[in-house]
Amino acid sequence: MRQGIAAAGNLTVDYVKTIDSYPREGNLSNILSLGKSVGGAPTNVSIDLSKMDRSIPLQVIGAIGNDEDGQFLIDILKHNGIDTSQIRIDPTIGTSFTDVMSVESTGSRSFFHYRGANQVLSVEHFDFSKIKAKILHVGYALLLDALDAQDDEYGTAMAKLLSMAQSYGIKTSLDVVSENSDRFSSIIPPSLKYCNYFIVNEFESSLTTGIPDRDENGRLIVENMKRICEKLLSMGVNDLVVIHAPEGGFAMESDGNYYIQPSLKLPEGYIKGAVGAGDAFCAGMLYSIYKGWDTKRALEIAVSAAAACLSHINATDGMKDISAIEELYRTMEKRKLPMV
Repeated sequence: MRQGIAAAGNLTVDYVKTIDSYPREGNLSNILSLGKSVGGAPTNVSIDLSKMDRSIPLQVIGAIGNDEDGQFLIDILKHNGIDTSQIRIDPTIGTSFTDVMSVESTGSRSFFHYRGANQVLSVEHFDFSKIKAKILHVGYALLLDALDAQDDEYGTAMAKLLSMAQSYGIKTSLDVVSENSDRFSSIIPPSLKYCNYFIVNEFESSLTTGIPDRDENGRLIVENMKRICEKLLSMGVNDLVVIHAPEGGFAMESDGNYYIQPSLKLPEGYIKGAVGAGDAFCAGMLYSIYKGWDTKRALEIAVSAAAACLSHINATDGMKDISAIEELYRTMEKRKLPMV
């Protein structure tokens, strides 16, 4: 019987710098503090899941360089009880890293990314005889060069990978990077018909479907979240589409049942950084799916997990155990959203 959750894809070290403001090109801002932490979808999601519930078997699959950053990643994952045996070490290329610039007053962040070993992660790195998980979560599409590459049969290597996972009886989950490009419509759709759960933010879902997510004033077009979910299901997502935004979470099941969950209204000064909040939301969804909880409860857990993440500057140190996450939902006020 399959047990646990495997997370694969971008393994990254984050160098987090808190700054007083984001400068215009050619201008200067002050760095107020420095931090080093792990990052990337599989790392963030698996560590969040470990903090939520240590009893779930967790495994990470990816590629790193033979360097200090790679060893740092391995050490952190092992410290959190996560199986690292399927992480490949490539001595020809460095471990991926990201310089994260986080504005102190707002928590908004910008990323300067070195792709490193992530760009060579391919289907051949996945030994399904050694993957015992019930769910395989992969992220981030559009930032994994070998998996984003064209495949004559499946459309992309990512689609082939997800199809292989399903053939082994593994449920598949996919996340995407928030890239400013026109590649979404060509690279993402081939994977959707091999994807049980598609968990992305409003920007990524909009670029995948071509349906606007925000108006000219930057306000979320709440009614379009349902249209986007419907479109993604029609494009092939098997079981569940989930969209997260600062305003809340939105989900649609394959039978058309639709759910809206406003995010938690956080007190002034609570937010220390937004790095990893999307992965924390994703971890909350995956945890709930793994436990067999209904979609309404899953969204409650997901927005609360994201809120927990926001309490710390890096991607994972703010995460709490599942009982504390449930307590956050019970005790905190919710945002107001039109329930369309």
